[in-house]
Parts: sequence; C-alpha cells; structure tokens
Amino acid sequence: MQEKYSHAEVEQAARDHWQSIDAYRAVEHAKDSKGNEKPKFYACSMLPYPSGKLHMGHVRNYTINDVMYRHLRMSGYNVLMPMGWDAFGMPAENAAMANKVPPAQWTYSNIAYMKQQMQSMGLAIDWSREMTACKPDYYKWNQWMFLKMLEKGIIYRKTGTVNWDPVDQTVLANEQVIDGRGWRSGALIEKREIPMYYARITDYAEELLERVENDLPGWPERVRVMQSNWIGKSVGVRFAFPYDLTEVGSTTHPLPADTGDFPLKGKLWVFTTRADTIKGVTFCAIAAEHPMAQLAARANPEVAEFIAECKRGSVIEADMATMEKKGIPTGMYVEHPLTNKLIEVWVGNYVLMSYGEGAVMGVPAHDERDFAFAKKYVLPIEQVIDVDGKLFSNETWHDWYADKENGRCINSGKYDGMNYQQAVDAISADLAAKGLGEKKVTYRLRDWGISRQRYWGTPIPMIHCASCGDVPVPEKDLPVVLPEDCVPDGSGNPLNKHEAFLHVDCPQCGKPARRETDTMDTFVDSSWYYMRYCSPGNSEAMVDARNDYWMPMDQYIGGIEHAVLHLLYARFWTKVMRDLGLVKFDEPFTRLLTQGMVLNETYYREDASGKKTWYNPEEVELAFDDKGRPVSATLKADGQPVQLGGTEKMSKSKNNGIDPQAQIDQYGADTARLFTMFAAPPEQTLEWSGSGVEGANRFLRRVWSFGQANAGRIAHTAVVDFATLPENLKTLRRETHKVLQQADNDYRRIQYNTVVSACMKLLNLLEGAKLADEPASNAVLYEGFSIFLRLLYPVAPHITHVLWQELGYANSFGDILDAPWPQVDAAALEQADIELMVQVNGKLRGSIRVPREADRAAIEAAAMASEGVQKFVTGAPKKIIVVPGKLVNIVA
Repeated sequence: MQEKYSHAEVEQAARDHWQSIDAYRAVEHAKDSKGNEKPKFYACSMLPYPSGKLHMGHVRNYTINDVMYRHLRMSGYNVLMPMGWDAFGMPAENAAMANKVPPAQWTYSNIAYMKQQMQSMGLAIDWSREMTACKPDYYKWNQWMFLKMLEKGIIYRKTGTVNWDPVDQTVLANEQVIDGRGWRSGALIEKREIPMYYARITDYAEELLERVENDLPGWPERVRVMQSNWIGKSVGVRFAFPYDLTEVGSTTHPLPADTGDFPLKGKLWVFTTRADTIKGVTFCAIAAEHPMAQLAARANPEVAEFIAECKRGSVIEADMATMEKKGIPTGMYVEHPLTNKLIEVWVGNYVLMSYGEGAVMGVPAHDERDFAFAKKYVLPIEQVIDVDGKLFSNETWHDWYADKENGRCINSGKYDGMNYQQAVDAISADLAAKGLGEKKVTYRLRDWGISRQRYWGTPIPMIHCASCGDVPVPEKDLPVVLPEDCVPDGSGNPLNKHEAFLHVDCPQCGKPARRETDTMDTFVDSSWYYMRYCSPGNSEAMVDARNDYWMPMDQYIGGIEHAVLHLLYARFWTKVMRDLGLVKFDEPFTRLLTQGMVLNETYYREDASGKKTWYNPEEVELAFDDKGRPVSATLKADGQPVQLGGTEKMSKSKNNGIDPQAQIDQYGADTARLFTMFAAPPEQTLEWSGSGVEGANRFLRRVWSFGQANAGRIAHTAVVDFATLPENLKTLRRETHKVLQQADNDYRRIQYNTVVSACMKLLNLLEGAKLADEPASNAVLYEGFSIFLRLLYPVAPHITHVLWQELGYANSFGDILDAPWPQVDAAALEQADIELMVQVNGKLRGSIRVPREADRAAIEAAAMASEGVQKFVTGAPKKIIVVPGKLVNIVA
C-alpha cells in the first residue's frame, strides 16, 4: 500500500475495477444472494444540455444522485441511475452560427467530452441506457406520439402569436427578445399570427391540479404551490356585453364602409372572478389582435398606430403584469348586460388575445390595474363594494378596495347588501336568464404550443399537400430524419432551403408536397426521456414491460428552475401515455428533490458608459481585514482594482464559474464530491470556498494516512468477544455506533452534509483512541474502520474502494459496492452507568452517574450525597422526584 495519497492513481484504479466488472449495469428483477428479489429503486437526475462542459451545479446534482445510489445499493436495493442528453435546442444553433459548423457536430463533440467528465467523477451511471434526444432512434417516438395524439384530437393546429424578427426572418423565443428587439439583429420585434401545433394540456388541467395538491406528498411544498398557481384554477362567470355597431358605432371615426366578416351585431365575451363588481364596469379593454380592434384600426389611423406598437411588445404574461399599461379608445361601445348602459371599448397593451377571449371588463374601483388605467386616461371610477369602517377615495388606491371577503355590494340596485358569494350567485342567475352569461371554471393554463420555427429539433411529422391539405406522415415512414448537415446563418429555418428534406410526395394522392419545417419544442424531448431509460434498445416500441418494472420513478433530482414547465409537461405526457395504454401509472415522479444553487463571489470593472466587465475569481487577488473579511480586490494581470460584486449563482454572464475538471485534476473527484456534499444540505444554496475544497482534500489525506498506518493491525485482526472488552474499548465502540446511528438516519433523510460530519467525527474518534497493538483493540479498530469506510464510501467512492481492497475487508465482506450496510449494534450502545441531571427546586445543580440498573433508593441516595445538593439542601427534603433515565429533582 502506497505511503502517500495519490488521488490520480487511486481514482484510476477504482474506475478501472468498476469498468472491468460492468459494475453499474442494472437488470430488472435482480435477486440477492438468497434468491429473493430485491426491491427496486429508480433515482434519476434531470438530464443535462450538452453545452460543452459540466458546471458545478451538474457536479452537485449528480453527486447527490450517486450518493443515494450507492447507499441504497449497499442497503439491498436494485438501483438504477441512468444518464442522457437533452441535445436539441437553440444554444446549438447559436453555437453553429458563431462557429460556422453544423449543430450536430458541435453537439456530439460536447457530449463526448461531458461524458468523459462524468466518468472521471466516478458516477454510478448505467451507460448501456444512455439516450440522446437528437438521435433518430429517440425522436422517432416523439413523432409517433405526435401522430397518436393527433388521432385522438389531443394535438391540433391553429394560429398563434409569436415574436417575429423581420430582419433575420425568424421566430424568436421570449428570452431572445431584449428590450423589444431581436437579440442578434437588433430589429424591432413584431407579433405575428402563424399556424402552429398545440397539445391540449388544458383537457388535463383539473387532474393535474388535483393530483399535485393531493397525491404528491414526496414533493417540496413550494413546488406543488408553483404548479398549482401555474395551472391557476378560477371559478367565476363568463358573460357578454352585447353590441350593435349599426346604432352605436364610433362618434369620432365612423366604421369603414367594408367591415368584412366582422358581425355588426354581436356579443363581446369576458370572464371574471369578481361578478359581484359588475355594476362598477366603466370600460372594456380588448387585445390588439381582437377582431373589434382590427376593425377600429381600419377606420382610425391612431388606433392602427397603437396596435402596431402593441405588436412590438412582449407576448410573455409575466411582462404584461409589470409593463406600463397603455390604451386607446376604439370609438366603439358595448351595452352593459344588466343596465344597458353604454360602455366604451379600449384597446389595451396588457390584454393578450391568447388568454381568455381577448377581452376584459374594467372595474377601476376594485381592481388595481384598472384603477391605474382609469386614472391615466381620466375614466370613471364607480364604487360598488364597501367594507365597514373604510372610506373610499377615487384619488388613491387601497388594497381593501379589492377585498371580496369582507365586502358588501353598494350602488348595485337589487344586489345591495349582498356579500361576494350571494352577489355572484344572484348576478350569474340574472345573466343566465338573459342568455348572456353562466358560471364557469377557467384555468390560467393554456394549451401547449409545441411548434418551433427552428431547425435543430424533432421534425414534426406532417406533410402539406395542395390537394389533400395537412397529411400525417405514415407510421411506417418514421422517423422523419432531420438532416444533420445544415449550418444556420440567422436568415430563418435552414430546412426551408433544404431541397432533399423539403420536397416529398403526398402519402395520400402521390402529388408533389412539402414537409412541415417546424420542429418540436424541446420540452417534448424531456417529457418522457426518463421512461426511455427503462426500455433501451427497443426499436419496435416507445416503452415496454421494463418500464412497468422501474416506473414510477422513486426519486427525481433537479433544479428549482424546472419546477413548473418541465415537471408539468412531463406529468401531462405521462397521463396521455396512460390514456393511450402505454403505461399503468398516473404520476411519473414519486419524490422530488430540488437541489440548491452553487454560489461564488463576483468581481467586475465598470466603464464610463456603465458597461461591466466580469472577472473570474481565479483572476483576482484579495486583501483581507484583521477578521479575515475581504475588503478589496485587484486583478492579477495588471494589479489594478476591481469591484466586489457580492455572491451570486455561478454563471457565464458573471464569469464566476469554477471548472469542475480543474478541481478534479488538482484534487481528485472524491475531494470535489466531498466538498459539495459537506458544504450545505442538498436543498440549500452552496457557497463555493477554495479553502473548503482544500479542507476536504486534507481530510481525505488523513483517511489514507490512517488506513496506511494501521494496515498491518487491520489485516491480522483476531475475532474477540465484544462483551468482554475493557471499559475504554466499550466506550469507543459505543461512540462508534452512536455515530453510525446518526449517519444512517441522515442518509435516509438525504442530509448528506451531516453524513460527512459524522464521518469526520468517527475518524477523530479512531485517531484519538491511541489503541494498543493487542487483539481486543485491533478488533475494535477493525470494526470501527470498516464502518467508517462504508459510511464514507457513497460520498467518496474511489478512496474507500481502494482502502477496502488494500486492507482486506473485501475478503470478509466482498466488494464495497455490494458490501452490507453497517448495522447499529444495540448492545454496543448500552452503558453500565448512566448520567442523571440533578436539580434542586427546579434549578440545575449538577449531575450524578449511577449504574443503569440502580433502583430508586440508590438514585435518591446518590443525588442527596452529590456536592451540588449538599451545598443547597440542609436537612431532609420535602420530596424527591426521579424521572427515569433523565433527572432527579429535590424539593427542599
């Protein structure tokens, strides 16, 4: 056994061993040594995007998963830990444009490098199940599911609003629109209506909501709340404002002579959860894309100009909530459904056509957004809800104006005095009697637009024929293979110029036709990949019986940033697969762990224009005060000052990332793993610390040195009867098993930071024992270090594997991979003496040690004889209270 710890040699030896025995290949229905089937456990981390390098967030995520895998495997479970690549998407296209290479070339190169990094971390991944989203053998099944969902009406086509870059001639994702301009071209972005494919996730809204609220106790509460809020169930009233534009048109701009197919008599429909405020409506607002707005624009150039401005705005709902609310009157009016009062119609930049029916009622007195809008444009504000003891003012908004719990109707005629529910019931009944409304449940959730006007994604398996219309690709012709030789240049989807891909004969009539060039949202790829891990290599089916064995997943691990859309789409996709008879479960993920972010310090310089240049912490020299706090920083390259930017999430934009490979090369994978597990509990943020990494490495060197120094004693240990040990060795065993008990509990709670603390405590115990070289001491040492190695193994598997082999433990227990998890010896925890706290009149005055089996009389006598009692009690006590195993209270 080598004298000094060499992480490179140790870790290579461990990896070579694991590779030689194919250590991590998982099989279904595995049995233990007695022939009994092991319980299965499927632990999976969210798959990475192959961006080129692992980051520390990856290292933390996968190490958490790996620690869980190793602990459960030693505990007798048949565990699966797979890995794959979320390999389609926009970053590959951006890199392709920058490097002038096909996205496929960039992607596959990155996958190869990142896989090598994962292997160097010693992760227990079953690589035989690896999946890559950009390979036809995977995305074939995206296309197959699309066709099945199309058959069932779950997939449909309609026009949708998108961000259009008129210079690059392409659709942009919301995150590519910066201050209303295209991220590459700088052109003002337009909203456009284009045909897109949608999935009817709203058909599953109620089940998605009900199950996330009631059936997922293994999920963090905040994630369940986020899911519920995103689905956004609302119980309210859908009602109409009738209109007759032949009588009530524009007073300032007459209607155009040709109104097209817009009905001059009709109903403007809205939905509200506050029907009790209906008498306070003073205006209606419609989306810029609403047909009524389009009609107004033809008659009024100012409306047309405002609509054009709206089209350059965001299509993101969150932006709508914070943006400045603007509007313009259309000159058109609708009738209040209960009072017949004329209500002016405005175009509002905050109203989305894709939400509801593109129109909202305006009640300024009881809605903060409407209040601000009315103040800005001097519109009437009419109070119709009152709260006892409150004074209403049209000048300033107060939160109680929107209080539906304590409010009562006023200025509302027959509804006056009614509370919220009474008013809603009465008003909805009156609207229904007029044929103008009804109670309705709506959801904030909207159908999932899965079309992307980009190249690097799963081709949508549709063919457009001039004679037959939209024709699905026959199943026998799947997959529709995406050409991998395209190099995007920013001028739109290159598939539109790829003749071999674009042109195809219609499967129905045989005439020349055109393939669909939109590709699928990459959320499709990530909605079911974890099931494909369970059925690898099956070219005939999306999933098979192996999926029934492993799913639902027992533990899912990933970042909180995926708490809404990815998880929601995966849950929806699972329910569709269930309804198609492909799976037998309702929810894909039994337990969810959202690990915290990895933080690091940031440093920057700011030029005269306000632009900041960020410097990596490795490039910076710090100066500290007398308490060790950083007070200033200089750039190593030029010695000039840089600003301290504070601690933030590691990111490319702030240039504060740490290269995991550099850490592995310098200190070893076990050090990186140990630090990331020790620095914080898995769910909390982890602050990077160079000194912490060095400390983790020092600890591993101590582990190696202790094993090396005691190798001879451990290798020649004789069997002894622990019951006959002297008291000092019994004490050491007791403390060892107390640490084991704590660590075992912490493993089960997924509190790996305190597991590492327990390992450090146990090593301190063993080092500090200074045991004589004799049989009894060696036996306790042998047991103690075997427990220590098994406790540390899931966190630092390389060094523990080699020490386990070198010290001969494998001869007794087998490979540490499958060595039995250490069990707490109850007998070792027993003490001959116990300590009891002693109180006098309820105040602590010391403690006593008595034999565990001591009777009450002996305990009382010992307590009365103790120094603390003698000092405060004279004569016979009034009463002595003994709480077994805890304390004695003497009442003087």
